[in-house]
Amino acid sequence: MNAIVLAGGGPDVVSASVPGLPNKAFLEIGGIALVARVIAALRDTPGIERIIAVAPVAMHGSAALAGADECRVDGARMFESLESGLGGLPPDEPALIAASDLPVLTTPAIVEFLTAAQARDLDVAYAIVSQSHHFAAYRNVPHTWAKMVEGRFCGGGLAALKPRVLPALCAVLDDLGRARKSPLRLAALLGWDILPRFALGSLTVEAAERRASAILHAPAGAIACTHPELAVNVDRLSDIELAVGLVAAGAKGDG
Repeated sequence: MNAIVLAGGGPDVVSASVPGLPNKAFLEIGGIALVARVIAALRDTPGIERIIAVAPVAMHGSAALAGADECRVDGARMFESLESGLGGLPPDEPALIAASDLPVLTTPAIVEFLTAAQARDLDVAYAIVSQSHHFAAYRNVPHTWAKMVEGRFCGGGLAALKPRVLPALCAVLDDLGRARKSPLRLAALLGWDILPRFALGSLTVEAAERRASAILHAPAGAIACTHPELAVNVDRLSDIELAVGLVAAGAKGDG
């Protein structure tokens, strides 16, 4: 399987904490850039044949990306970076998509996600982590939780998709972006029954998967993972200190 690491985009509040960083992917935690940590975990994953890093051109020769097999130019928007990373890959073979800001990502976590996603043969698979699994390991790491019938979940930093579904996925993401501040437009896009059920916590994961599959005209599903490190990322300044502590604890064998 090919793996795409999304390390593109412009400066953000995290990268602004260190002068000269193009974006947060190149922030060093414990002396190693976030994106390099992700690439290292992928490199140790059985079945990953090629790692493609999508990043600003100026960083293509950097030590942070040395573990990648290929570097490709990023885009102004995420779907443009996806198009760059997936370009030329077999359209019907799933590719692993990884965020670049996962400081404690492990190979076993990647293996768990890939094994479950491949077993379902989905066109689009997205990692989710339950609140119970997260709290067992990282109670002090904050998240936004979605309340479903099966429990509370947050999104993870891994996905798998077949390149042929990318145009439909990009169109849906654009529609969601335009509708995000309008409940009526969201309801029209997602379905009038989905939003009230989600708001009341009466929506099942299976029902959400069915609606996503209908919108994309392709089988889509959420992969519930037991490795909470999939969802530990660096989005805020306060996350930097948390990441430093988690990495230090792991290096000492304490977490």
